[in-house]
Amino acid sequence: MGGVFVGGSINMDVVARADRHPKIGETVAGKQVLYFPGGKGANQAVAAARLGVGTTLVGRVGKDAFGAELASFLADQGIDLGYLQQTSEAHTGTAIITVAEADNTIVVIPGANALLGPEDVGGVPLVKGDVAVSQFEIPLPTISAFFRCACIAKATTLLNPAPAQTFDRGLLELVDILVLNETELGLLTATALSDAIEVAGIVEAARRIQVGAEQIICVTLGRRGIVALAGREVLIVQGRIVKAIDTTGAGDCFVGTLAAQLADAVPLREALVFANAAASISVQRMGAGPSMPTAKEVAAVLTAG
Repeated sequence: MGGVFVGGSINMDVVARADRHPKIGETVAGKQVLYFPGGKGANQAVAAARLGVGTTLVGRVGKDAFGAELASFLADQGIDLGYLQQTSEAHTGTAIITVAEADNTIVVIPGANALLGPEDVGGVPLVKGDVAVSQFEIPLPTISAFFRCACIAKATTLLNPAPAQTFDRGLLELVDILVLNETELGLLTATALSDAIEVAGIVEAARRIQVGAEQIICVTLGRRGIVALAGREVLIVQGRIVKAIDTTGAGDCFVGTLAAQLADAVPLREALVFANAAASISVQRMGAGPSMPTAKEVAAVLTAG
């Protein structure tokens, strides 16, 4: 069994619940304000750790109350924080989230996450069988350095290019598994991809950015499920119909769960099904980090069908 090593962001999510999202220039009355541990890196690490896989998080928080609270929460999940640093140069990353009608809008202020540098990831003890995970809430040069170390160690690299932004081919060539949604795929391929696009259109777009015959590109489609291009093979996992309460962190749940399954040497198709089920559980709970399910909970959902 390998381990999961996440190089990524750590945020405090400040969540405002309302009946609907405000229009531009409009003020609406909120129903509740909540504080949840979040950040895509932290969420993905929690998702992996709750499945019982050894998980290490490489990141930065500020020397402030949010940083202390987040470190305590992450330690309670059993995550190795030996590569977590506190800095007085910036505040802990913060996300301002509005949740209405089960959908969300998010504004992220990077804070200490923006200071995570290549020197912070250089000493991470990756070995063959491990899975190195990252996402776009830390600087791209840091991700490249992290993945170069992983490639040298023959560990598997998994990139979640979110929040969406363009990036160069050099980084893509370091990626074994790319997990993204249709919006992010559309940006990378300069293609307008709607929610109604057929599977063939998703596959055609994925082929356009695939680097190397063995690279896996996994496109998450929310309630529509998953489409994965594994080399030349196309894998499809149907979505699960559930009553969503808060979709924040669903993609992170999928990424962290998939990484944990692959570190545990689970075959790709089976790992995709498991990760899809995990994400369907997470959206039925409020918050990002705290919504991640355990292996027992996911197994129960799959058994029930």
